[in-house]
Amino acid sequence: MESPRRVLLTGANGYIAQHVLSQLLEAGHSVRAVVRSQAKVDILKKTFGKYVDTPQLDFGVVPDITTAGAFDDVLVSAPPFDAVMHTASPFFLRPVKGEVFLEPAIKGTTEVLKSIARVAPSVKRVVITSSFAAIGSMHVDPISNPPKTYTSEDWNTVTLEEAMATENPLVTYPASKKFAEKAAWDFVKENKVNFELATLNPPAVFGPLVDPSQYTSTDQLGETCSWIYNSFVSSSLKASDPVPPTFVYAWIDVRDLARAHLLAMTVPEAANKRWFPVGGELGMQGISNILREALPEKRDTIPVGEPEKTTKPEGFYECSAPEVEKVLGLTYTSAEKSIGDLAPQLVEIEKRAVGAGIFERLYALLKTRLPQVTKSISRIVADNMTGFSLPR
Repeated sequence: MESPRRVLLTGANGYIAQHVLSQLLEAGHSVRAVVRSQAKVDILKKTFGKYVDTPQLDFGVVPDITTAGAFDDVLVSAPPFDAVMHTASPFFLRPVKGEVFLEPAIKGTTEVLKSIARVAPSVKRVVITSSFAAIGSMHVDPISNPPKTYTSEDWNTVTLEEAMATENPLVTYPASKKFAEKAAWDFVKENKVNFELATLNPPAVFGPLVDPSQYTSTDQLGETCSWIYNSFVSSSLKASDPVPPTFVYAWIDVRDLARAHLLAMTVPEAANKRWFPVGGELGMQGISNILREALPEKRDTIPVGEPEKTTKPEGFYECSAPEVEKVLGLTYTSAEKSIGDLAPQLVEIEKRAVGAGIFERLYALLKTRLPQVTKSISRIVADNMTGFSLPR
């Protein structure tokens, strides 16, 4: 059995990071969960309540991960840290200027590494959550003859100049992951550090939330879960609506990815390598098919598409990473379980949001009518109390 470690986890309130935190705690490790505000600390305290006020869990707040020395204070610990997992990085798919992604991704990564080198010499392993977006060239045609096969040796060909000149998230987000990861490898190469580095480069990440009760509205969902909800589960949809196109077929369950983080921290052979965990292939049509089985009550609203067409187009790129299973020993969850476990959570959140909306509308109505109602009641009482006196 592996010995417990003292771990600093950044971006701890994120979709992936909450699973990492959960598995770290279940494995007996001691974790300082770092987030950007006290409000996020309070949310995590509710979810991980049984570990609060125990030696296993404490919290740190870093409002801006890009500022010099941002992580210095949270990296001071007794006992000292053995490992750092850096998951904090922006992820959304709406058009914004390149620097919106690039600056926090790159500076956030370099600042945590600088702080480790400066104030936490006890840290022996750093695990960074990178992405397949740093490997695959998302901005080029995915189909070729012969098909391209991506491995952990590949890097996205996007340039910094291209990323700064566009607002296309299929360029800017991958660039942020590529250059943040490259900055990490360059830092280790150019500085005398006490720690080993491992990066994880997952493709599309699906699967359940750690705690759906955190969400009172589907608007609060992270990018991936929000996208699945809006594309397939929302009650505003119709079965005849189109199934969205698939841009990435390679995928992994969020719980498997969390497990990969722990393995990257503990397995000696994981040091100083990129790891590309791929659980299989899953397109949008496949997700639709699974959801229609998992949520029979929503068969009239989940887009049907063409259920028999679940294979990717001829010439679409491949992904190969057998070393993840061979060296790390990672096993993978099926698509049916991954999407099936998320499905009822999305329905639950939608129902909660609808209920909250009804209450808010009722409250607003009562608020606007309350003066009128109060005046009417007062008049009725006054009319009926005329000549009335209490017995002595």
